[in-house]
Amino acid sequence: MDRVTLARAIDQTLLKPAVGYQKAAEWMQAAAPQGFASLCVSPFLVPLATQHLAGTTTLTCSVCGFPLGYNNTESKAEEAHHLVQLGCDEVDMVLNFAALIEGEDRFVSDDIKAVVDSVAEASGGSAIVKVILETGYLDHAQIERGCRLAVGAGARFVKTSTGFGPRGASVEDVRLMRATVGPDIGVKAAGGIRDLETALAMLEAGASRLGTSSGIEILDALEARG
Repeated sequence: MDRVTLARAIDQTLLKPAVGYQKAAEWMQAAAPQGFASLCVSPFLVPLATQHLAGTTTLTCSVCGFPLGYNNTESKAEEAHHLVQLGCDEVDMVLNFAALIEGEDRFVSDDIKAVVDSVAEASGGSAIVKVILETGYLDHAQIERGCRLAVGAGARFVKTSTGFGPRGASVEDVRLMRATVGPDIGVKAAGGIRDLETALAMLEAGASRLGTSSGIEILDALEARG
């Protein structure tokens, strides 16, 4: 795998709670030329990201219902709509995993679909939704169910973790999610991916996208390895 190919599989991520405009701008200047799939940033940083990414192939991504997923459905849908209006191409929403754990599948499905429909309306169908399961709270059956509900509601990706939950992604999570959704839905591994070996293991397990704040370091490690 070369640097360009690996970069296109990475959502370079900045969701740290204490990073404001100045630090974010410096980070974006470094990240914009790298050829990442997207920069995934805090909602208030979306306009700044779209400015820095103008003229590049890197998309703007942000988060909805983050990081706990228990926001009212209407709030999630409105937030996602506004993010797209600000320039987001991709929205990573947190599934209501509390409802999933209790077996409230209709509620979970409706919650996801409201965000998917809102993003489609705001973008004319061009923006996509990734659904974060927060797998650290879930058993295998719940992960499978969450994946099926997300796909059924129109999500284009399922994603392991927020990075703020009890743990990040695991190879086992990714394999299970890929087996559940099949080859045509994206699987994003996120949380705890800080080095090249972990990144490559997640891709080998079936991830099509990686969420990491260490994207540049991972790309540099690939080049150093030769």
